[in-house]
Amino acid sequence: VLPTGASSFTESMQMGCEVYHNLKSVIKARYGQDAVNVGDEGGFAPNIHTSEEGLALVKQAIEKAGYTGKVAFGMDVAASEFLTDDGKYDLNFKNQDREMREMRERERRGERERIESEEESPNDGSEVITGDELLDVYTGFVNDYPM
Repeated sequence: VLPTGASSFTESMQMGCEVYHNLKSVIKARYGQDAVNVGDEGGFAPNIHTSEEGLALVKQAIEKAGYTGKVAFGMDVAASEFLTDDGKYDLNFKNQDREMREMRERERRGERERIESEEESPNDGSEVITGDELLDVYTGFVNDYPM
């Protein structure tokens, strides 16, 4: 969150903290106590399914804190993290990572044959998009949220 409407550093910190604490209550109300356990970097990790769902949670927290129009969104999308070898973007890349971790764990336990015979994958490639399509996604975010 970017407290663009603050007049001082102190006010910026206050706004950021209040949005953070309101975000916790918004997430807890929707997803339960387990969703507000804090991760390694101090952030929440509710089980959301789309980026829009996460952005809507932050927007609701900003509104609940009373800072609509005074706090904007800042995004570090880290697109290189989901860039594929052929120059496209896999929006479902985390499922592939999870599958790879599970496969490595099975290999470690000596279940290698089972891994090679498995056909189903939680990442079927249906969420791989081009750079232009990714730009359209980000344009939608800019149009729908204060960036």
